[in-house]
Amino acid sequence: MRAFDKLPREFQNDEVRVYYDILQKKRASIVLKRIFDIFISLVLLGILLIPIAVIAVAVKLDSKGPVMFRQERVTRYGKVFRIFKFRTMVVNAESLGSMVTTDSDSRVTKIGRTLRKYRLDELPQVFNVLAGSMSVVGTRPEVPKYVRQYEDAYYATLLLPAGITSLASIMYKDEEKLLASHEDADKVYIEKILPEKMKYNLEYTKSFGFGSDIRLMFKTVREVLH
Repeated sequence: MRAFDKLPREFQNDEVRVYYDILQKKRASIVLKRIFDIFISLVLLGILLIPIAVIAVAVKLDSKGPVMFRQERVTRYGKVFRIFKFRTMVVNAESLGSMVTTDSDSRVTKIGRTLRKYRLDELPQVFNVLAGSMSVVGTRPEVPKYVRQYEDAYYATLLLPAGITSLASIMYKDEEKLLASHEDADKVYIEKILPEKMKYNLEYTKSFGFGSDIRLMFKTVREVLH
């Protein structure tokens, strides 16, 4: 881990320090986490190569535009990276509406609804894990717009790499439905949903451990199959 005084300025507050001191004692688990990420991402690539290719063809045939959607997100220490996802919305969707997606969003394509329902649009993020910008388990990465709204304590969630799955993403798996009835989805997300998700993210950061990551990974599989 970086020295505390080498963290971005917004991280250097008393609330983040509490979580930083806890994670400092778990450096071995953090190293083990990265080793596991490399191993599991290579295994998953071998298993998912054909499904990824099939989905890519389906996305291309379903609507005009690129197969992949790459969006700026924020990961460890506030670093901005571009996340890989299968495109599930029409081209230029971000300029046509909110940064968050609702359950009845007209921008979502036909194949996109199926991919989002079963979280299959997230499969390409295995490449982000292999590259080191993400982990299998960790806080789901937010777009810079929402990170700029963070309260002091929230920056503690960026002391670890962003993840494909998280405790918050499991608890808020129906987030799109929650936003569907609101006209200003961005405002509702920032003022109501984000603070609640951050409670789970901070809980994860505080209790982080390699064993708990494995349990959370299997919990995610059970939730998706259910």
